Amino acid sequence: MTDVGGRGWARRAGVAGAVLGLTAATVAAGVAVERLTVHRAVRRRARLALDATGPYGSLRGTPGRAVADDGTELYYETDEPEGGIPEGAPTVVFSHGYCLAQDVWHFQRAALRGTEPTAPPTPALRAVYWDQRGHGRSGRGRAGETVTIDRLGRDLKAVLDAAVPAGPVVLVGHSMGGMTMMALAHHHPGYVAERVAAVALLGTSAGNLTEVTYGLPAAGARALRRMAPGVLRTLAARADLVERGRRATADLFTGLVKRYSFGTRDVDPGVARFAERLIESVPVDVVADFYPAFAEHEKTAALAAFEEGRPALILTGDRDLLTPREHSEAMAGALPHADLVVVEGAGHLVMLEHPEAVNDRLAELLTRTIHTHGHTAPPGRGDRPRGRSGEPAEPPEPPGDPKSPGDRRPPELRADREDPRRDP
Repeated sequence: MTDVGGRGWARRAGVAGAVLGLTAATVAAGVAVERLTVHRAVRRRARLALDATGPYGSLRGTPGRAVADDGTELYYETDEPEGGIPEGAPTVVFSHGYCLAQDVWHFQRAALRGTEPTAPPTPALRAVYWDQRGHGRSGRGRAGETVTIDRLGRDLKAVLDAAVPAGPVVLVGHSMGGMTMMALAHHHPGYVAERVAAVALLGTSAGNLTEVTYGLPAAGARALRRMAPGVLRTLAARADLVERGRRATADLFTGLVKRYSFGTRDVDPGVARFAERLIESVPVDVVADFYPAFAEHEKTAALAAFEEGRPALILTGDRDLLTPREHSEAMAGALPHADLVVVEGAGHLVMLEHPEAVNDRLAELLTRTIHTHGHTAPPGRGDRPRGRSGEPAEPPEPPGDPKSPGDRRPPELRADREDPRRDP
């Protein structure tokens, strides 16, 4: 009996390996070259050194806990600006994406604390960062329960009720976090109308995710979509083996993280390792519980709740393989007053790869927002310091013709190359 079970596991693991191998094929050659040139022990020591010295994810706030309507505890942290909060000032609430955690907002958190310069200066505002269920320090739902985006929208409402019981809020969401905001708008349009002062949707999608190819040939993408749910369930059933396998195949895992997180290979090694740590910290059974939600996600109609009377930002990288720029352009079509920004050379984790571009755009959004909610810009923060050339940094150009979504991208962030992903 045990032997039969073992053979069954081996067959399922073989299928899993085939599908994961299909996804990994585009990076395998690069990993092989790296193995020929750098000894494995050296690479392991480098990862450990980056873990020990990297400052990313080290910023902490005042802890708090909300309780979802199914009893799941949701962890959040609050940052209060020095000198207090001006009356009527909005609170900025950050929602992270799939297989990440609140720490992914490291650079944006620093900007709101005034330690990361932006142009214009980032207003001093109260901010809330929370971990989605099953991620970071938040609890998990019922064992085996498939998570939906609608469920995450209800979780966000619970966090908002606990952390920001009164006053205006600015919602910022990346990837699954942006989808979570759309679910909130779908189920609580009255709350959005009354309380939400502005929104920022980064590297996300309103739906149609079953058409994403992940940079694979069409046939490979179809096979991956068809087999991935079953494969993940199989892997989740032997999570202990999978977690050990992650360590044994660390080089390949690193290559996959870099390909699907960043637009180029020219990324700070500390940032790349930080992204890897965030992703590998999510248990494989949580990955399996969440994955089906994306095929069912469709919230284009919910975007209308963000329409009237509030600033909106839609930002994406031109090399995002998980939520391609076309999805942001489609959202801009449904939300025509929003500023659409396409960051050149950026992948899915745009806020880590190009933090200055993201921080500057968020600073602009918040500056516009506080005009209707009281002046909160602190004196003396100043503009961005001089660059390496000694010349002051140029402020971003104002948006172009609002009737044209393409024109809303500033020239320095436009991407018109035929092949947006030069580094396979």
